[in-house]
Formats: sequence, structure tokens, C-alpha cells
Amino acid sequence: MPKPALQSIHLYPVKSIAGSGPGEAVVEPWGLAGDRRWLLIDAERRQITQRQQPKLALAHAEVLPRGALKLTAPGMPPLTVEVPEFEETVPVQVWKDEVEAVPAGQAAAEWFRGYLGVECRLVHLDAPEKRRPIAPEYGEPGDTVSFADGFPLLLTTTSSLDALNSLIAQGDHADEGPLPMNRFRPNVVVDGTAPWAEDDWHRVRIGEVVFQVANPSSRCVVTTTDQRTAERGKEPLRTLARHRRFGDRLVFGQNLIPRGVGTIRIGDLFEILD
Repeated sequence: MPKPALQSIHLYPVKSIAGSGPGEAVVEPWGLAGDRRWLLIDAERRQITQRQQPKLALAHAEVLPRGALKLTAPGMPPLTVEVPEFEETVPVQVWKDEVEAVPAGQAAAEWFRGYLGVECRLVHLDAPEKRRPIAPEYGEPGDTVSFADGFPLLLTTTSSLDALNSLIAQGDHADEGPLPMNRFRPNVVVDGTAPWAEDDWHRVRIGEVVFQVANPSSRCVVTTTDQRTAERGKEPLRTLARHRRFGDRLVFGQNLIPRGVGTIRIGDLFEILD
């Protein structure tokens, strides 16, 4: 039987927008290089995600040389956004965290306003090594995270998705399945493990990099959003509520904190250390 291995890698340069699936990625202490370094905020400087704006699923961000972005979306002309060079920051709200970030400029703001029809701005995380600490009950002193929900990386497994889809097929909304992995917006997807085995992992290695398994990933309405159409349904939350409820949380996948740096590649061996 083949050994567990890394099946795919996913980068989302702008939080809640479609990204890319590279063959390899550099692991930095705060996440994959280029992942969730940009964020859309509203007039009160609070994060905007697919929770409020499902149309973000249809927009796409590609990282260009030197960290610039190429933005595309239905009905919008492509836009290239350079990394802001000035160092003046503004406080933005990411869940309960207030994070200093650099505004991206008027062209990006107007582009997103034209697409979403709401007041908004794009900001960039200039110094991920110091801007946003990980909650101390899960990490170690000095651990930081990008604009991701709370942790540097999210891991899912193909076997658990297969198991979840089997449960969906038995439920009241079977016509919504099977669901693709992109509903869960993972960073790394592992193949070759047993369904739900990730519940018991504490430390894992992907290729040359070791990760702490911090806690299970709580799932929200974004998972019910078809990433191709931006339409919402009932699944997988209905099925997770029946079969994957941990207290008041509906769980799929595990959050990771890097305990080293390096490059991971599709096909890398995946090891459970403890």
C-alpha cells in the first residue's frame, strides 16, 4: 500500500478569494509564502470574507514577481496591484484581533468596489513576523499568523472528504454531494491516511518540515458556498452537525503551526510523529 503523501498545495494570496495550486511552496513560520498576505476590509476596517460576500469565490488572485497581485473577476478588467512601498499602517479587524496593515491604494479599492458594490479597501500585511500573534493557548511565544482565520496552515485529507461525502449521500441533501475539497480551502491535502485519523495527531512531517497540529478546524457558512458559482446550499454543515460536532464546533481538517521552515512539494512523504 502506498505511503501517505502530500497530494496538493493551495495558496490564497487574498483572504477568501480563489488562489492557486502550485507544485511546491516555501513554508515560513507564519504560513506558506504568499498565502493570505492581503485582506479586503469594509468602511469600519473589518475583514470582508465569503461569509458576507460569497461573490469573492469567483474572484482570483495570482502572485506575480516581487509579491505583486494580478486580480481577475467576472465582468471586471484584470488589475495588477503592487506591494505598497510606504510604511504607514492602519489598524484592521480580523476576528477579535486588531492588526496593523498597509493600504494597497485607490485603484485596488475602486476595483473591488466595482465588483462587490460595497465600500471596501485592500490592505497588505507588511511584517507577518510581528503583526499578529497566535492565541497563546495554542502556540508558543513568538508564533505569528498571516490574515488566515487563526493558524498558519490548514490540513485536510482525501479519506476524510470521502467519508464525509458518503455521509452526505445518506442525508436529506444528498443531491448537493459529493463536495469537492475546495469547499474547505485547505493549504495542504494529504492522501493515504485513514478517515478522521487526523483527530489524534499532535506532530506531523511533510517532506522536510515538521508541524504542530494545533487544533481541529471549525467550519462555517463558507463551506456551503459553491466555489464555482458562489451559490449556497445546506451541506456540508448539516452533515457535520450530525457526525462531526465537537462541543459547539463543527469540525473538518486540522490547523497547523510550522516548527521549522523549508520547501514542501506535491508527492512529499507525510509522517505522523506523535
